[in-house]
Amino acid sequence: MAASSLRRRPVVTRFVKEDAVPDGAELARLIGRVAAERDRQAYARLYSYFAPRLNGFLRKSGLPANTAEEIAQEVMLSVWRKASYFDASRAGAATWVFTIARNLRIDHLRRARIAASSEANEPEESETAPSGETLLLVAEREARVREALKTLSDEQATVLRLSFFSEKAHSEIARELGLPLGTVKSRVRLALGRLRTLLEGQS
Repeated sequence: MAASSLRRRPVVTRFVKEDAVPDGAELARLIGRVAAERDRQAYARLYSYFAPRLNGFLRKSGLPANTAEEIAQEVMLSVWRKASYFDASRAGAATWVFTIARNLRIDHLRRARIAASSEANEPEESETAPSGETLLLVAEREARVREALKTLSDEQATVLRLSFFSEKAHSEIARELGLPLGTVKSRVRLALGRLRTLLEGQS
């Protein structure tokens, strides 16, 4: 999350630097003030203490500088929003804050792995246009097929055109021509055999 998003929240990101570094008890007290009173001065001191330490921790873990800074900002937003969840009897303030940081870092790495896996599994785009040579070969073959069709009987040529050029099923051709299905299949088989012989003789 960018720093500009943080400034839109009801929190203090500009603060007066304190001379004394807060100890664990003081950090816990500051979190308690944020939870109970939404105390911006308390939050400012927490931000001053934790933000640079979080940034350093995340960068040492291998994250790029900009990513580390964004996650550190997210951690501090979580501290503001979830301060009421902090329980000093269960963990120290620093432990609680850095646990949030570790969880957000893990979430970030998981999302990055999923995104990388999705990109890797995307099929490569196939060639969208056939080459000139391919088009020429197809055109020549179609011309040879049409010439060969002229040598077939009208009955064979008709069923073959309906089957392959009109892409109709044999049963549909039978209904359309008023022929038994077996007759249609027989004519298609004979026509294909005749075409194959003619085309092989031309190759």
